[in-house]
Amino acid sequence: MFRHQIRTDEGLLLVGGRDSRIDASIHMLFVPFDLAVVWINSAMDVVDKALARRWHPVYVPARPARFILEVHPDLLSTYDVGEKVQFIDA
Repeated sequence: MFRHQIRTDEGLLLVGGRDSRIDASIHMLFVPFDLAVVWINSAMDVVDKALARRWHPVYVPARPARFILEVHPDLLSTYDVGEKVQFIDA
């Protein structure tokens, strides 16, 4: 929140305590730019993804997730629901 933009080479990884739809929900209030959001469960499967629009009140993943990856919108097509991901040096 309160930033002006996100570069294509940066992102934010949010980590929850457990897989949950509610705990993995996000809002875009006070975010003045769009984000690609990728929800990942504890088994490291991509369970949902969305183009999160600026100032949108809430996004809830279709399936429970533990990790929320927020990156530049141009990177949304990099991830597919159902694929495995791996975090290296995160």
